[in-house]
Amino acid sequence: MAGVDPGEAPGGAPIKVLIVDDDALVRAGLAMILGGATDIAVVGEASDGAEVAAAVRSYAPDVVLMDIRMPRLDGLAATEALRRRPEPPEVIVLTTFHADEYVLRALRAGASGFLLKDTPPAEILRAVRRVALGEPMLSPAVTRRLIDHVSDSGADGRRRHALALLARLSDREREVAVAVGQGKSNAEISGELYMSVATVKAHVSRVLTKLELNNRVQVALLAHDAGLTLP
Repeated sequence: MAGVDPGEAPGGAPIKVLIVDDDALVRAGLAMILGGATDIAVVGEASDGAEVAAAVRSYAPDVVLMDIRMPRLDGLAATEALRRRPEPPEVIVLTTFHADEYVLRALRAGASGFLLKDTPPAEILRAVRRVALGEPMLSPAVTRRLIDHVSDSGADGRRRHALALLARLSDREREVAVAVGQGKSNAEISGELYMSVATVKAHVSRVLTKLELNNRVQVALLAHDAGLTLP
């Protein structure tokens, strides 16, 4: 939705949010924060990842706030299942840690970003509005810092896999993918690669389709795995 400030909600019906957390106090706090916004509606709550599929069928949320660590089915597995659905809701993972390996895995599974549970209310509202517009709220720079904090023994295998996926792209699409991985906006890519913003958007859409990815965060992670982003 070009031209819409990610700090503002899209026009029309309120953004429907499902809150998933095993801590009732956390759910109540988030519901209170979100309930104070006229453009956001909390349509349901769940206390475990095992309840998410049924809740999504019942409430059809636009955005799911998903706790990572829950007793029966964790938020990672629930996120992976959701993102495999046709037209899935956007997912923001919730965590108490800046560098939680589960957060990184959730981002690879298709989450649009993550929030610390002590995030100020205004930023929580902004994040919900942003992902509802289809825009990731986690910059590749933050993603790289997260990766740097997490030891990972599978880097070589993921590098080979990432390079094989990127080989599906044309030279121009590859340039766009690398630019996305470096955190550049569509406007910045437009200026750098001498193409219109509309053409950049078209390339980004084709990159997502060819790589079978959900969003720009995953493109950034793939470019990082391939060793094609700036340090």
